[in-house]
Amino acid sequence: MMQPPQHYKPSKPSGAPSCCSSWIRRSPPPSPPHKKPGGGGRSRYACRLVPLLVLTVYSVVTVLRIPSSSPVVSNSNADSERVERREDLEALKTHLPSNQNGLEAREETRSVASLPCSAFINGEAGHGEGEEGVLCCDRSHYRSDVCYLRGDVRTDPSTSSVLLYNAPRGSGPEKVRPYTRKFEGSIMSTIDEVTILPVAGAYNASAGAREGGTLRRRCDVRHPRGVPAVVFSTGGYTGNVYHEFSDGLIPLFITAQRFAGEVVFVVLEYHYWWLGRYGAVLERLTNYKVVDFRYDRRVHCFDEMIVGLRIHGELVVDPKLMPNGKSIKDFQALLHQGYSRTAAAASPPVPLPLAPPSRPCPRPAKPKLLIFIRKQNRVLLNLPHVVTACRRAGFAPHVMNLRRQTPLPVIHAALASADAMVAVHGAAVTHFLFMRPGSVLLQIVPVGLDWAADAFYGKPAQQLGLEYLEYKVAPEESSLAAQYGLNSTVVRDPSVISSKGWWEMKKVYMDRQNVTVNIKRFSDLLKAARTHLKNTTACAKGSSAAALR
Repeated sequence: MMQPPQHYKPSKPSGAPSCCSSWIRRSPPPSPPHKKPGGGGRSRYACRLVPLLVLTVYSVVTVLRIPSSSPVVSNSNADSERVERREDLEALKTHLPSNQNGLEAREETRSVASLPCSAFINGEAGHGEGEEGVLCCDRSHYRSDVCYLRGDVRTDPSTSSVLLYNAPRGSGPEKVRPYTRKFEGSIMSTIDEVTILPVAGAYNASAGAREGGTLRRRCDVRHPRGVPAVVFSTGGYTGNVYHEFSDGLIPLFITAQRFAGEVVFVVLEYHYWWLGRYGAVLERLTNYKVVDFRYDRRVHCFDEMIVGLRIHGELVVDPKLMPNGKSIKDFQALLHQGYSRTAAAASPPVPLPLAPPSRPCPRPAKPKLLIFIRKQNRVLLNLPHVVTACRRAGFAPHVMNLRRQTPLPVIHAALASADAMVAVHGAAVTHFLFMRPGSVLLQIVPVGLDWAADAFYGKPAQQLGLEYLEYKVAPEESSLAAQYGLNSTVVRDPSVISSKGWWEMKKVYMDRQNVTVNIKRFSDLLKAARTHLKNTTACAKGSSAAALR
């Protein structure tokens, strides 16, 4: 590990005459009377010359040491070393101590090496025109690793690698699995790994050029200058709608939306059905065809590339972490534009308005409520009674039995016009992203799933502007009571099972549990939902305003 440079401190040379023991001495002591008159003058001359020579050598060494820093940005220790060197340079220029130079002096000499990798990934570092490239990786987030390359970037599908030919001096190979569940080793081991290979040499855009003894791979496809690539995987949990949004589409939006379509997606473990299902979203993020990294054997050349995706959390876009302040509502607007059958193709994404009444104000209809059902586990066993309760509470209930083949535009159309949604905790709850702000999400939470229900769906729904209600299943309402006993640890203290790990918790509370809700308790929540909708619809607001007049 490199250490910050230490200032050179000259020490007394061995065997030096006693007259040179102090630099601040203005004159040597008088010569002994037995010495010749000329000897004292030479001694005084030597005492003054030696310190001047030492100071001269020190100044030359310091000046030569300063410009030798390399713009490699992949090592934090090297960064701190270069910052100290830049401060030394500023001190030399202004003849002041480095801590007195002020922010302006350091900003003038700010180099690539001083910038954090996140500044390049987020687009805050600009597009430098220097000949030497940039290679850095941000591995600070527990969910994903993201690497950034700038310069002569070329893909090599035969070895699952990316080559950076004008790499910074001193940079080494980097390996990345571009998927957003870094904390989960078992699933990450199934993700294809990308190797980034830096090759030193001056920049030359001509394909196939030989420089520094290295023959560059000839470009089969040269992408336009200023159009970067974003590399990511659609492996892992792809196939589960929750993970397709939380681990894939939303991180892709976070990473790529700032390019306004001028970006190429390079996909590992590419699935054609995935493109067919989410093509309407991808078309709003890129103006170019998706590249299948594994089976497209051509060499694609870029001047900029991001390997991996940024992620902020579960189904969330944090505007404080976005360089342009975008939020989950902007992602929802993109979904609405992509899946709405009435949206004009050229119109920009527009956030959805508050949920309107289902019919004109003079004759308000019953608000539309969708009930999403499950077939294998976490089944709502008394569904007919639930439907009746919804009808008695003043809703117009519709049962949604989703299949994998159900087109997303159909689901979007149903939910974008709905006032409320009811669902037992599970992946289908993800579709609340299609609902208008001001609508109601009522999630039925089985025993042992309180934390997951709130973290995965409750908080994200509230951030989107939905009214979120929870029905927590009581121990006697869970099928686990009959299987393990009403007073068993499994039913009464789920934390014991959860402490054994996610998979054990999933096996018991997600895979083996069905529910039967208490209709009276459930009806109380339906009334609360109905009251909320009455207070938020346009007609209710208009009536309140008229009453105030």
